[in-house]
This record gives sequence, structure tokens and C-alpha cells, in this order.
Amino acid sequence: MHRHIETLQQLSSKTERLIIGLMSGTSLDGLDVALCKIHGDGLQSKVELLEFTTVEYDDTYRRLIRDIFSKRDVDLQQVCLLNPWIGTLHGEMILECLKNWQCQPEDIDLIASHGQTIFHAPQSLHGVADMPNATLQIGDGDHLAVKTGIITISDFRQKHIAAGGEGAPLAVYGDFLVFADRTENRVMLNMGGIANFTFLPASLDAQAVFSTDVGTGNTLMDAYVQKYFAPKTYDADAAIARAGQVNQALLSALKAHDFFVQGFPKTTGPELFNLDYLARAQTASQTQQLSHEDVMATLNRFSADMIVDALNRCAGALGEYHLYGSGGGVHNPLLMDNIRSQLPQVSVHSTNDLGINPDAKEAVLFALLANECVAGGKAQFGNAREGIPSVTMGKISFPD
Repeated sequence: MHRHIETLQQLSSKTERLIIGLMSGTSLDGLDVALCKIHGDGLQSKVELLEFTTVEYDDTYRRLIRDIFSKRDVDLQQVCLLNPWIGTLHGEMILECLKNWQCQPEDIDLIASHGQTIFHAPQSLHGVADMPNATLQIGDGDHLAVKTGIITISDFRQKHIAAGGEGAPLAVYGDFLVFADRTENRVMLNMGGIANFTFLPASLDAQAVFSTDVGTGNTLMDAYVQKYFAPKTYDADAAIARAGQVNQALLSALKAHDFFVQGFPKTTGPELFNLDYLARAQTASQTQQLSHEDVMATLNRFSADMIVDALNRCAGALGEYHLYGSGGGVHNPLLMDNIRSQLPQVSVHSTNDLGINPDAKEAVLFALLANECVAGGKAQFGNAREGIPSVTMGKISFPD
């Protein structure tokens, strides 16, 4: 037996594993690094978040990714070069985190790397006949493993697509393992660049679990701030949006897209929801002269309205539920107020109330997917529901 296979066998037989989960989102604010202790697997998984930090990206990283991010025409050599460069850079960031946490690389069992998404293309968006769903994350796992000396699990989304899904959202798998609870129906709402939610029934029936993207979270607001309020990268405390007024004509134009009448589940990304999308809506509504503050107020309401619309459209299947928010959106007080005001019957919390930092949640969920990759595979998910294949995800990279 190859020594790497022996190592995996030993890892799979451990009662608990130390796993570093990584998440690098479309906001490009930094690399989320979560050190997790995970006991067991499947529905018996217990996770403890030992350490968490976001390592901020510098302007060079942001510029290089923005040059190729969600664009159909890019420099292919640049994509090729950035793939190993990001893997190595993320490895260096991990080593620095371990040093700060007074941990040794040899103490860590696995790294779970989401990578950096540069293009997401479900068939419903690309519309190319006879071509499948597709997505691309760069930041090669082999380079990360070699740099850190730690076995790395990466490229999770490809198996999801190969098994019939759209490559997103993947939160449903970790949400089900960690947050499902017999005492209440739960909706786990994540508001990163794109907003998505997972419904977790109190019955713990895997085939009743439901997950979907719903539209924009922060992506349009962040892009607008970065263009017109640089060097700011986001609307801290919703200060800009609070200074404006919602414009109903622009709001209606933003909502007038076929994506919002499509059935669930579905996925999307900044490939659709970007500043060109906003410009087209302003042209259609003749609102090009709006103040920046009014545009931001309207974009904030747009995100909230489409989140609420999706929840209400699914309400018959969801029944009574408690909502738990995560991602950068939970720190936007106006966004949260806009959601709460339209869901007076729903108890709204953050995942802090469940013991998981809302900023760390996605990184933690990828650590759980890596745990399932090496030690699980026995839990069944909603495989009878379109878009949620029951699969084990992740590719394994060894340090040497």
C-alpha cells in the first residue's frame, strides 16, 4: 500500500481531526482561515471553531483577480499563472496563521480549500446548447499542499456538477451536518456576494432539505462602493445607503430579470449581477442621474427584497422556521432591517447564536466537506431533489 493511502486510512480512523477551512469569496476582502476540530462524521459530526481570522488581500491580489474575474474574454496565460500563484500564496498565509496561533503544520490533519472563483456558468446562464453546467476556481491544491506540508482537499464544486448539480450552493451539505435540529425548522441564510439559503427541517429528513441561490447579497453594493467611493471597499454600517432614498423605478427595473421568475433551486453569480446589470436597469428606468446615495439605498433594498421574495415563494414548503444569518450581509444593519421588516413572523438570528462566527461559517463548512471526503461518505443528502446530488466532494493533494 502506498504510504499516502496509509496516511489517509489512519486519518479516516481517527475519532477527531484538526482541519483548516479556507474561503475566498467574490468580495476579494481576504482569505477566511478557520481552524476546526471535527469529531466524528456525517450526522454525528461535532465541530469546534478553535481559531478564525481573515487575512486581508493586498491591492495586487485584488487587481490581478479583477482583471480576469467573471469576464468571458481574458488573458489565458494570466489565468494559468495565477492558478499556482494563488495556491502558493494561500499556503504562505496559512503558515503565518499557524505561527500566530502557536500551532505546527504537522499538527494539522487537512486543509480544505475552496479556491478563488473566477467564473461561474450554470447552463441557465450561459445558454450554450449541449454544454453542461460549469464553474472554475483557481488556487491549485497541489501547490498549497507542497507549500504547507499538509494534505489538501480542494476543487469541491466539480464533483457536484459531474453528479448533476450546478456547483452551488454547497452550503447545504455542511449546514445539514452541523445545524439541523429536531427542535425547530431552520433557514440558514448566507449573504456573501450572492445570497443563498438552506432549509433544514426539524424532521431531519435529508430529502426535505432544500438549498438555492436567491440573487444578490453584497456583490452589487460592494462593486458600486469600490467604483465611486474608493478606497472604501464596502458600505460600512450602511452609512452610504442610509443617506439615500429608495428609487422605486430603479428598484422595479432591477427586479425585471428572468432569473427571478425561474424555479428553485438555481444558482447565479457576478457574471450576471454586476455594474453592467445596474447600468442597464438605470437606462431602462431613466435613473442615470440618481445620487450615489440613492443608488446604494436602492441596491440595499433590492438585495433584501429578493431574499424575502425567495423565502416567501418557498414558504409553503418551509412552514414555520427560524432564520440564521451569516456572511458579510449580517454586518449591514440596513440590509438586516429591510429583511426583518418584511418577515415579521420569522425569528431572525445570526449563526453566533448557534456557536459559529457568521464570518467563519463558509470556511467551517468546507472543513466539514473535507472531513466527509476522508472519513464520511455515509450520510445521505437530498439526492431525490434536483440540484442536490448525494456525493462526496473534493480532490486530494499530497505534500510530496
